[in-house]
Amino acid sequence: MTLLRDQDLALAFDHAARSYDALVAINPGYHSHLRRSVRRLGFTGVGAGLRVLDLGCGTGASTAALHTVLPDAAITAVDASAGMLQRAAAKPWPSHVTFVHAPAERLAEAGVEGPFDAVFAAYLFRNLSDPGPVLDAVHRLLAPSGRLGVHEYTLSGRRTDRAVWTLVCRGLVQPLAGALGDGDLYRHLWRSVTDFDTADRFAARLRTAGFDPVRVLPLPGWQTGITHTFVARRADAPARGAR
Repeated sequence: MTLLRDQDLALAFDHAARSYDALVAINPGYHSHLRRSVRRLGFTGVGAGLRVLDLGCGTGASTAALHTVLPDAAITAVDASAGMLQRAAAKPWPSHVTFVHAPAERLAEAGVEGPFDAVFAAYLFRNLSDPGPVLDAVHRLLAPSGRLGVHEYTLSGRRTDRAVWTLVCRGLVQPLAGALGDGDLYRHLWRSVTDFDTADRFAARLRTAGFDPVRVLPLPGWQTGITHTFVARRADAPARGAR
């Protein structure tokens, strides 16, 4: 199948928004892994005075992880799918959590302005046609030495991890999603991971975009070797050259 991109992908997420929370709930560790990735940003305390951008917030699972770990941080949550964002914004939030409808590639047009102390992106970058310009924009939005946390399906490169990912998608996720009328989106999910960077390649992409140091941390359970947390800091100046 062809990967979904841009408006086609946003529309597919719009349609899937009604059942998205129920589907992710069957994924063992989905919410606890997001909280673990937020904790790996390394902030102490409750986040008072911090500005955090949740890039690609979906129905708000990553926003909830950020708010749980850093309850006093001002969080701006952004997503390209109006349907997903509507689900997220309808949940109970304090006034210092706000939602913005915008693609990751057009943050400035939506009025999203830095500096942010941290940017967190869960399950976003493999869905972008070109991650490079978005990484450049994130670099500009971060304060000096600001922190980037990426929680993403990025295979280790081992054949066994690719096989487990395919088995889970084809044996469980895709049949359930197909019954709900969202088969195209979850077929995209499988291929978006198999076609995307390995963990080492994505870490190199971050370094090229001007982030240093970059740490790659696995997640536990069945997702070991499939999902990783990337924790990086904005360097003084963006790196130049091919990504």
